[in-house]
Amino acid sequence: MERLVLFDIDGTILNVHGVGSRALLAAMEAVFERQIDPAGYSMSGKTDTQIVVELLERTGGWPGEVAPLLPRVWDNYLERFTPALAACHPHVYAGIVPLLAALENRSEVVIGLLTGNVEPAAWLKLRRVDLAEPFRLGAFGDAAPERCLLPEIAVENARKLTGHHFRGKEIVIIGDTPNDVACGRHLGAKSIAVATGRFDEAQLASHRPDHLFLDLGDTEQALAAILD
Repeated sequence: MERLVLFDIDGTILNVHGVGSRALLAAMEAVFERQIDPAGYSMSGKTDTQIVVELLERTGGWPGEVAPLLPRVWDNYLERFTPALAACHPHVYAGIVPLLAALENRSEVVIGLLTGNVEPAAWLKLRRVDLAEPFRLGAFGDAAPERCLLPEIAVENARKLTGHHFRGKEIVIIGDTPNDVACGRHLGAKSIAVATGRFDEAQLASHRPDHLFLDLGDTEQALAAILD
């Protein structure tokens, strides 16, 4: 059976130690000319678009105020994020490199991204750790306001690339948050949760993923979960 395997980035593939969130907050303050207080706010599992809208609302802003200024936010963000990323040392989680290598060797597998990152930032992160090559497509946080809209974008991009319309358990979403588990459920997608981010195994288990791992360190086990 064909497989469309969609990876989240932050907390699943790698950790850039907060440089992205700090750059985004600074960009928002510069563009909207107001202080943004993220205290008590979780960015985990959300798209960058959703984060900007929700944080602006906390300052008394409204969603219609955001859309015209998003291109400026992304430009300002990338100007700050690019040098910050170059200066940091990202951590790649256990098992990611051998798992991607194993998937690349499977002719029936298409490897893609499903991430809340805006597209340029996603590729910057992966190139920083030499992991961009396996990924043939993606659905990104500048394409939709919520993560639940991204799986259909990824499926359509895969159809354009391969001519195959992936359905149900042919779609595999791998991520570290409850939103990763839930986002493809309306399509019948398979969810694989990994407790490498901010949510532990018990928290992720309560959202009923199809498979749950502490990490992806056991390549054969992870590959079996993806391909079964």
